[in-house]
Amino acid sequence: MIGGPTSRTLSFLAFDFGLKRTGVATGNSLLRQASPLTTVAAEGEARFAPIGKLIAEWQPDALVVGVPVHPDGAAHENTGRARRFARQLQGRFGLPVHEVDERYSTTEAAAGGARDLDAASAAVILDQYLRTLT
Repeated sequence: MIGGPTSRTLSFLAFDFGLKRTGVATGNSLLRQASPLTTVAAEGEARFAPIGKLIAEWQPDALVVGVPVHPDGAAHENTGRARRFARQLQGRFGLPVHEVDERYSTTEAAAGGARDLDAASAAVILDQYLRTLT
């Protein structure tokens, strides 16, 4: 049981992957509530330097990546890109990476009036993951 009386609190960074911008959120297994953190406005390999700084600063136990799919659950072009990003994070930083279906995360973040839509979408993704912890 994660977050139970005999287990320690786990912290997470979550990512809403995009080709030009990647939203980042933080949260933990004790509060089970995510908070938008920032948006990394970098493409390709350039995104990993600021992400590395965030990982060094926040020291998460694991990472969570939103994986986009069509409304019917079918994969599309960005599905593979997000999964590749997840594998790159795991390979570069050696942390466990959990993938989450991110359908409608941006819509939910926008409906909540988010100022930083990418970071808020990452928080929605992390909230989804935190709800699965028992």
